[in-house]
Amino acid sequence: MIALTSPYFWYTTRATGLVSLVLFTGVVTLGMLVANRAGGDTIGRFEFNELHRSLSMVAMVFLVLHIVTTVVDSYVPTGPISAFIPLTSSYKTWQISLGAVGFDLMLAVWASSLLKLRMKNQTWRAIHWLSWISFASALLHTYVTGTDARHGYGFIIVLSCLATVLCTLAWRILYRPARAGGRTALSPLRTKNAKRSSP
Repeated sequence: MIALTSPYFWYTTRATGLVSLVLFTGVVTLGMLVANRAGGDTIGRFEFNELHRSLSMVAMVFLVLHIVTTVVDSYVPTGPISAFIPLTSSYKTWQISLGAVGFDLMLAVWASSLLKLRMKNQTWRAIHWLSWISFASALLHTYVTGTDARHGYGFIIVLSCLATVLCTLAWRILYRPARAGGRTALSPLRTKNAKRSSP
């Protein structure tokens, strides 16, 4: 097997790892805003929902790039299987396994979003709860795998991501509104039309 390594792979892996964490922090935060039906005259609930979906796709792109550069770089002995199956990496086994768990759960949540119209609402909600475990796994993976996240700006980024999600979670719990017929992310246009059609 031909060894393939470059410092650029390593730099790209580190950079995309931190960027992915920041993006998924935004995805989780927006998800809670959508669940609490946040929105106003400037940015409505529908816009928050669309931003949540779009940001999740961008986050997945950066995450895949992070995984590909890690696997391709032969300096770090990880293989493609380790990206999906925990405890199969010979390099920092449990640390890489945290990333694999986070990635698997992210895939499940992302796939459920793409298939939302074909799923029961209760099933979709249950799968989406996995995003919490996914975020926690990704955060721990970022912190324990490399040195960037434990020092300097990297540590500030990790701490900021954790604080953002915790603050939004507290707001989600304290100001959770009553559910409107089990629906989430209702479009403002649908709400207005429903009002007009009501007697």
